[in-house]
Amino acid sequence: MSEQFEPSERAEAAERLRRAGYSEADVQREVTELEEKSATAARIFDLRRIIGGLFVVYGVIVTIAGLTDSDAEIDKAQGININLWTGLGMLALGIFFLAWLKLRPAAPVTPTLPPEAVDGEPPRAEWRRRTRRS
Repeated sequence: MSEQFEPSERAEAAERLRRAGYSEADVQREVTELEEKSATAARIFDLRRIIGGLFVVYGVIVTIAGLTDSDAEIDKAQGININLWTGLGMLALGIFFLAWLKLRPAAPVTPTLPPEAVDGEPPRAEWRRRTRRS
């Protein structure tokens, strides 16, 4: 759902921050904040929200058009009030997408900070080796 940073981009950004005088904990905290912002943007622009919202809006419009159809327009559709039924179907589909979004929200991204970065202690050597490879 959320876009993860490429290892090379992450390493380059971390190296720039280290040269600027930031500690490893500061670098990791900054990366985590950026990942959280990215996850928030992914939740805001979830396709289920966009599709559901559009179907609800168009469903209301088409349903209103179906409720105000004249007999001549219904006769053109072989006696079926097609606007009313299509509008109700669109409303049902839009409500389904919005309910799906509410019942199963996008999973939040878990931060990848090591315990040392949270406590403010200097990172261990194995953590440095692991971050340099990625």
